[in-house]
Amino acid sequence: MPIPKFVARVNRVATNRVTGLFAGRAPGWGIVLHKGRRTGRAHRTPINIFREPGGYVAALTYGPDADWVRNTVAAGGCDLETRGERVRLTDPRIVHDPARKGVPAAVRPILGLIGVNDFLHLSAEEPRKD
Repeated sequence: MPIPKFVARVNRVATNRVTGLFAGRAPGWGIVLHKGRRTGRAHRTPINIFREPGGYVAALTYGPDADWVRNTVAAGGCDLETRGERVRLTDPRIVHDPARKGVPAAVRPILGLIGVNDFLHLSAEEPRKD
């Protein structure tokens, strides 16, 4: 079972502000830039994300119903700030993977402890510097 939704609410108000300070540059982290499905409001959400051939895979620590996931799927993609670059991501696909094969081996046990079995795979366009 992913992290409970009440934790997500606390993180949105407090933790994400701190995480956002380093998530765009730290390995295994990124900031998803997405727009609200109904409001069109711009959002910046720090997430755990890892490079894979042709794109990225994001650990859905709050499950596939998290707002940023739903916004990304509805829009057909998002932008990602990672390691100082901005990358356009497209073709979002939610994958149930209890073996966690899409993430680095060192991360698999940690995600297993918190019950993360769902991942968002995205294709990457060429990175650009902003």
